[in-house]
Amino acid sequence: MSNPAIVTNKLATENIGKLIWNYSLPAIIGTVVMSLYNVVDRVFIGQGVGALAISGIALTFPFMILLMAFGMLIGAGSASRISITLGENDKEKAEKILSNAFTLTILISGTAIILSYIFLKDLLELFGGTEQTVKYAEDYMRIIIPGGIFSALNFGFNNIMRAAGYPGKAMYTMVICAVINIILDPIFIFVFNWGIQGAAIATNISYVVGTVWVLSHFFLKSSNIRFHRKNLRLEKDIVKAILSIGMSPFSMQLATSLIIVLVNTTLIHYGGDLAIGAFGIVNSINTLVIMIIIGLNQGTQPIVGYNFGARLYDRMFKTLKYAVIIATGMSTFGFIIGTFFPTLMTSMFTHDEELKSIGTEALRISVIMFPIIGSQIVITNFFQSIGKAKISIFLSLTRQFLFLVPSLLLLPPIFGLTGAWSAMPVSDGLASIVSYITIYLFVRRFNAKLRLIKSE
Repeated sequence: MSNPAIVTNKLATENIGKLIWNYSLPAIIGTVVMSLYNVVDRVFIGQGVGALAISGIALTFPFMILLMAFGMLIGAGSASRISITLGENDKEKAEKILSNAFTLTILISGTAIILSYIFLKDLLELFGGTEQTVKYAEDYMRIIIPGGIFSALNFGFNNIMRAAGYPGKAMYTMVICAVINIILDPIFIFVFNWGIQGAAIATNISYVVGTVWVLSHFFLKSSNIRFHRKNLRLEKDIVKAILSIGMSPFSMQLATSLIIVLVNTTLIHYGGDLAIGAFGIVNSINTLVIMIIIGLNQGTQPIVGYNFGARLYDRMFKTLKYAVIIATGMSTFGFIIGTFFPTLMTSMFTHDEELKSIGTEALRISVIMFPIIGSQIVITNFFQSIGKAKISIFLSLTRQFLFLVPSLLLLPPIFGLTGAWSAMPVSDGLASIVSYITIYLFVRRFNAKLRLIKSE
């Protein structure tokens, strides 16, 4: 059994490089495995159902992202607050945050699921669906949506588990989900001939198992923080604290969902159904790289948050520096893969030559700014980790909304389908510049304030 005091004390004393390795490696493995089973879903659907089925699945991205967003709203906000609170040595408050997070997740995600199910078909058509693709998307989402409550609980409390000092166990949660999904996908699609619905059933089963696993942790005596029935009742101050930080990743996911809708409608106009399918392929590949960086962020979040709460600012900034270097290496690797091996990557998803051709061009263009986007994502997460929600939200929206929307509106009319693909790297580049300026100004002002305090 792990000693709770030792678990949190390491965050304040252990070597930063070792901490990042111990916390981020499990998180990266977990997020990569989770991303892989989404990729595997699309590979099996593309190979077993067809090219238009991939386009249908691409229509579901806004829904899937939105359902995940509600898990992030509560999970990421709670994780950050718990890290800071544990750094302040207030275990009782951390346990209140934990139980309030459970109640909030049920209420908010439940409401979102009901509304999504009622308006599903209308929304899919609004998202750019046509008569050929909506049927695939609807078959998939009619099964996926009810399982959204388990997706939110699984994702949200996995973040909290890691923030409370259990990165290895958090990794196992994701691995268990992914392995179950990867095993069941081919059985349900090819053996039982359930097609796209089989992929949805496999995904839901994996979420249910993951939810049981992660929630059970917080009932164990060995857990650093535990569920208590008395804490399930919502408290205004705690809810506000959770949502104030959770709004940053939530707004980013919500903006991403809206942007994908705009992307889909743009692609339909300039490239047709197969262009949406190509976007689905490219998005799966690029998301795999981005999720590696998100795994890094999940690992560094408790380190940054705890040391901020404990006023160990040198350790906090050192963690940021290491994370930026690592993320840059990871995103550069994604750039190399997308630039030099795009045809190989798209061929895994389909045998359709036209779809492969469109996807190859899209992938090569979309990764142009990848070498710098890793640091932008890390900087955004840094502000979330120390409770600077407004800055984090702003930086999130620059990449996902403020620069991308104008690019999508201006470039396609001039450059056609190529302009649509180019909007993404243009937005990435501009957002990165804004992030660099923001972190520079923050560090300079923060250090100046510290010098002033020490001189008094």
